[in-house]
Amino acid sequence: MNNNRKNVITILTVVFVIFLVACQDSSEKSSTELDKPSQDKQTSQNKNDNTSNAASTETTSKTDNTEKDPIDTSKNDANEKGDTSIIAPEKKAKPSSSATASLKDEYLKKLNDTKKETDAMEATDTSTFALKKVENDRWEAWDELLNEVYGILKGQLSAEEMDQLRNEQRDWIKYRDDNALQASQKYKGGTQEHLEYVAVLADLTEVRCYELVEDYM
Repeated sequence: MNNNRKNVITILTVVFVIFLVACQDSSEKSSTELDKPSQDKQTSQNKNDNTSNAASTETTSKTDNTEKDPIDTSKNDANEKGDTSIIAPEKKAKPSSSATASLKDEYLKKLNDTKKETDAMEATDTSTFALKKVENDRWEAWDELLNEVYGILKGQLSAEEMDQLRNEQRDWIKYRDDNALQASQKYKGGTQEHLEYVAVLADLTEVRCYELVEDYM
């Protein structure tokens, strides 16, 4: 009888313990399930906070970059429209009529003085060599003066007038050389061939100097 009672008590105790364990598990499970939405909510909140922080950081970064490297629109506008502050160079003023006339008179006098000097040149003797030297000196004097007059005209004439004169001068050089060569051919092979050639060069260059001063200056 006592043994049966003990068995019953033991069974009841085991059943009670199992019941307590089951209740405890159920309670912990319920607690875990109840906490899970809160944890999910916290996780979502953390994600939102991180996103917000990232956005805030990106915004701050963009703001900082804009402040450190601003776009200077005024320079772009100036480049697109062009810099109107640049002053165009002044056009070279033409010499006045009185100044031109004075310069022309000055060079006419210079030509006349050169003519007197070259006409007065005499050979030291009657040899062909001495005669050649005189004609060479004459030609060098007039050729130097021709280049000087031509340089003056470059500063006086307009671009169109200077182009015209340049073309005329090229034609004149060919005319001078052809005439000098033709004149020297009558002495071809003789001692006076080169003498005649240089003499014609000097004569034609003298005439050309007067033409440039009278017609263009």
